[in-house]
Order: sequence, then C-alpha cells, then structure tokens
Amino acid sequence: MKKSYLIGVAAASLMGLSTTAFARENYALLIGANDYASLAPQYWLKGPSNDVKLVATYLKTAAPVPFEAQNVAILSDGVEGATRPTLGAIRTAFADLTAKVQPGDFVYLHFSGHGTQAPALNPEDELDGLDEMFLPVDIGPWSDTTGTVENALVDDEIGQMLDGLRAKGADVWVVFDACHSGTATRSAPSGDEEVRTRQLAPEALGVPAAEMDAAQTRAMPPANPRDQAQAPVTSSGKGGSLVAFFAAQTDEVTPEKRLPKGKPDRVAQGVFTYALMETLAEFPQASYAQIGQEVLRKYSVENLAQSTPMFEGDLDHIVFSGEAGPRVAQWPATKTDAGLTLTAGTLHGLRDGAILAVLVSAADKIEAALGYVKVTSVDTFTATATPVEYSGKMLPQTLPAGLTLRKISSDIDFTLTVALPESGSAPATALAAAMDQLKVESGPRLIFVPAGEEADLRLAVLPDSPRPDALWVLPATGLSGNLDTTPSVSTGDKDAATLGTVLADTLVQMAKAINLMKLGAAVDAGDLKVEVGLMTRTKQDKTLHPLPSSGVPRLIPDDEVHVEAVNDNDFPVDLNVLYVGSDYSITHMFAGRMQPGDRLKQGLLRITDAAYGRDRIVMVMTPAQPQTAVENLGFLAQDAVETTRDASQPARQGLTAALFEAGFGQTTRAAAPLVEEDASGPAPMMLQFELDTVPAF
Repeated sequence: MKKSYLIGVAAASLMGLSTTAFARENYALLIGANDYASLAPQYWLKGPSNDVKLVATYLKTAAPVPFEAQNVAILSDGVEGATRPTLGAIRTAFADLTAKVQPGDFVYLHFSGHGTQAPALNPEDELDGLDEMFLPVDIGPWSDTTGTVENALVDDEIGQMLDGLRAKGADVWVVFDACHSGTATRSAPSGDEEVRTRQLAPEALGVPAAEMDAAQTRAMPPANPRDQAQAPVTSSGKGGSLVAFFAAQTDEVTPEKRLPKGKPDRVAQGVFTYALMETLAEFPQASYAQIGQEVLRKYSVENLAQSTPMFEGDLDHIVFSGEAGPRVAQWPATKTDAGLTLTAGTLHGLRDGAILAVLVSAADKIEAALGYVKVTSVDTFTATATPVEYSGKMLPQTLPAGLTLRKISSDIDFTLTVALPESGSAPATALAAAMDQLKVESGPRLIFVPAGEEADLRLAVLPDSPRPDALWVLPATGLSGNLDTTPSVSTGDKDAATLGTVLADTLVQMAKAINLMKLGAAVDAGDLKVEVGLMTRTKQDKTLHPLPSSGVPRLIPDDEVHVEAVNDNDFPVDLNVLYVGSDYSITHMFAGRMQPGDRLKQGLLRITDAAYGRDRIVMVMTPAQPQTAVENLGFLAQDAVETTRDASQPARQGLTAALFEAGFGQTTRAAAPLVEEDASGPAPMMLQFELDTVPAF
C-alpha cells in the first residue's frame, strides 16, 4: 500500500487543468430508480434521481475530460425528459451505447437504486450462493417457476453488458450506489426523514426464506479471512479497461440522506454518490485508487456510514482515462454586481465564510494576492464571494480581467454535534437526569441537540439490541451497522452523575479520534516529497509484502504492519505514526526524523485479538529544522492526553497547535488554524491508511 504525495501538490503550483485535446468520445449512461410500482411506498427511494442529476451536471460542466450533453443519457423517474428505468429501457440503452462506441472511447456508468440478493441461478459461479441484483422500477415478485425475481437486473447480465462495451475497445468505469445485502439494520430517528437504506430485503420480493437458507448453506466458506469480499458484479471481457466502484460490501447496506450537510435546500442523495462527486471535484486528475482512498477518508471524517465501499479493476489508471494532475483548489472568477462568482461550490469543498485569495494569474503565489474575498453564497456548483479585509489587505476597487480565486488555509471546526435520543424510554429518562453532569464533563466542544436534528453523532435506544438499557452512539445517518463495534453506555447500573461522566468520556474519546481524521483531511495538501508505503507479513511467512493500495485490507491476529518511507526533500522531515483503533483509541506508535535521502524501514505493530473492526493508521510528516528536537505527537494518545503546558515548553504553532486542539488540548477553542499565516516553505502532510482487523476463523 503506497500513497503518492502528488495528490496533495500545493495550490501554489497549480497551473489549471490539462488542455490536451481528446480525439476519443466520452459517453455516460446514468440510471436512477426511485418509485417501484409493485412495492409498498415505504420501499420507494428519493435519492437516485438526485444522484443522476448531480452526476450529469458534474460530467457536463466540471469533469476533467469533455462529456458532450448529447453523450450523457439519463434513465430515471423524477428527472424531466428522462426515460423511465425499466429493465427493457436499460437493456435498450446498453445495446445502443455498445453499438456507438469505438476503440479508445470512454464510458461512465452509474446505477443508483435498490439492490437485493436471491438464490443464484448458477450457484457454481457465486461463492456465497447468491445472485446480486439491481432493481429497475418495473421489478416484479419472485417466481418459483423461473427461480428468480421478475425483471431484476442480475449481476451476470450486468457483467455481460460490461463485456460488450469492453469488447468494442472502450474503457469503462461503472459505479453502483445500491445495496446487495439482506442484512437487517437498526436505526435512530433522524430529522432528515429521507435517511433510508438502498436495501430491499429478499422477503419483500417474496423470495422464500427456505430458498435463501439453502443457497447460503451451499456457499463456499472463505479460504482465507484476509481475502477481500467478492465484488457484487464482475466482468470477464477483454479489450478496454474496467474499473468498478461499489457503495458497500455484499453483506452491508448503504444509505441515502439529505445532503450537503447544513444547507437548508439540501436534497436526498446517495451518501456514496455524493462523497464520490465531492472527491472528484477536489481531485479530478487523480488515480482511481487515490479517489477510492479519499472517499474512504470522507466516510470516516464525516461519520457518513459504517459500510465499506469496494473498488475493483485497473485502479492505477487516472480517472476518466485522463491525465494525472494536482488537487484543484483554485478557480477562475467573473465580476458581477453581486461580487466575484466562480464555478465551484459545496461539492468542491467551499462553504459560507470561506476565505479565498484573489490572484491576477493562476501561477501567482499567495504573497502576490491583490486581496481577499469571503464566500457569501454557495450552492453545489457555484459560489459568490465579496471583498473582505484579511491578512492586512483590502481588495482594490478596480480589478483586472481574468482573475483566479484560490482557497487558502482556514480554521478547522473541532466541535461535534450530538443528537439526543427520543424521549419516553428508561435510558432516555436516565440521560435527561444526567445532562448537567454530561455537559460539564464534555466541555463546550460537544454540542447537544434534540432528537432528529442534524448531527454528527446520534444517541439512540435500541430495544431489540443485546443491550436495551444502553445509549448507543451511531453515525450521522443513524444506522447502526455492526453493533459489535458500535460504542454504547449502559444506564441501568449508573446514577446520574456516573452516567454523565462515563458518557462524556466516551463521546470525548470519539471526538478526539474524529478530530484527528478531520485534520488529516485538511492537511493532505502539502508538497512534501515523501513516499510512504505500508508492508505486512504473517506469522507463517516472514517476507514483507505491500498492503493493497486500494480498498481496505484485512488483517488477522499476529499479522504485522511495517512502514517504509523515503525522504526525497533536501531538508529533514519528522514522521509520527498514530494508530486509531475501531474503539476510538489513539496509540502513538513512532516518532523519528528522516534526513534528506533517508529511507526508513520500521516495524509498527502486531495485530491482536483484543478488538476487531475498522482501524486507521495516520502518518504526520512535518518539515524540520536542523539541530532541533524531533516533533513528538505522543500527547495525542488517548490514555495520556495533555491538558496543560508548562511555561518551559516551546509555544505550539501551525500543525502542532492544531493537533493539540484536535486532542481537546484546550476546551475553550472550537477551531484551530491549520498553518500560520506567515508560514513559508513546504506545508506539513498527513496520510491515512485504513485496515479491517478480523478473526482468524
């Protein structure tokens, strides 16, 4: 597993997107299924039509390769002028597209809607004994005669469709924002009302439980617990390249909810689709593997869902078969009566109040800024900014044409909003009595809101769970996922003061880990020339092997993880390694200095059987001055959080100060600056690697 620093090239080096002319044609087929006439309305969705509209707008206005409007076909109910996505319409659209494409063309495919599973028509082709299905809007019931669900689009047929496109020489990227799982999911109420899973249980389609049980009984057990889950849809075709992104593993569900967070006009969107489009807007010229890793990090930073997206295929290729390039953090501006407008919005990471530098040329350094503007209105793809005094500068009245607005470092919000459980249950009543103690112990960075309001975390009572008297801490969607790895605090055995103290400790511990990942998402924009890779070896095989560069690798007890890093800068770099456990613990694994040209090989950890779940390795790299002490971030460890600083200690600045704040170092500040305004030279860099620790058997 290697991560290149190129994805985080500093904004000062950006020269704009590639202007290479593409002789090929770029096509897209976008499918969104909302209303299922044969199903009860409770199973209908609202997000798929919004997904395809979002994707279509991105492709036609912001993609790094040109998609002509006539080459972007939409099959969706709820979209004006679009074809209804029946099984027949989908088959026809694929046939038409296959007839059109020529060698070297590129095809983007997007499926948003319900998925499900049913006994496989060809059991020998499915390791789990089940067919994965995408459900068109004219889906029918299970048929005992044919042994399948009427009008379902089965994974085998989708694979054949992909084979047909690839056989014509087209490169294909297919994205599935649908569940393929029958897993039951508990949930907490959310104010969005639109939070639903894109999962249709087989019994809702009349699939006999006995048939499902028999199919799974025939399934082959995994040969190795480290093996990745089988992709829900595969292609055996040859010709053009293939990349497939899936919103969830075959035993997981994926949600839709109203996005973007905090916007009053937000609409129901597939969580995976929105996270993917956000990432593409920020990194339009990255590789598929890099895009996948950034999506995974968004899931952890924004507490979106507990599912694990899958990424398969030729992942080292650049997205859309384009050319490699840096992160985009600046955009051309146009003068209007309202201020300066730009073709970037919430999808590109802009928010109300964001500060942008105004530059004459896209190649100018920040020091050459004419002045600064503040974003005063923003929607998904556009924003307007007005002049503001910042860093001692005020924008002049007269401005030249051809301005560029560049996003600069801004404060990171370290507050965390927690929704309370619905009243009426014994645990909720116990919590109400403990609220005063909870607020005192948790400090001002944790903000508590009523049940159902928008929040980063949700407290819930789950009567049918193994701990019905507990308060469960769920992600923003309110979907519980795997309760074995979901934090909870019992209430029946605690008085009000004890409950407040214990729950505060749990929430603060979670907030520290989440804040560390928030910071990592913001600082991965440095231009340090450091290449980092993770290696692993087993108890049986002592040879070091690279961990996969995409997705989430699985490790079992006694597996070891080692780091290899190379400093290609002409100055020293300090490296700190932190391990964030699935239980939100933070362990400081390593602190050391790499001199120019140094190659570091260091054993980090051995997996234990103490806890299983999603773990993360966070690496912090900071430029160092010769003859100074090595930067040591041990104060971030959960069992040794530093709350005071002796007068003899040097003042913390820049990234170190922000890390201190992320660890609740001072509870009076809700945000901390990423870097000092007058900082010069390369910015620090943080990388995050995700691991799943699983039992050996």
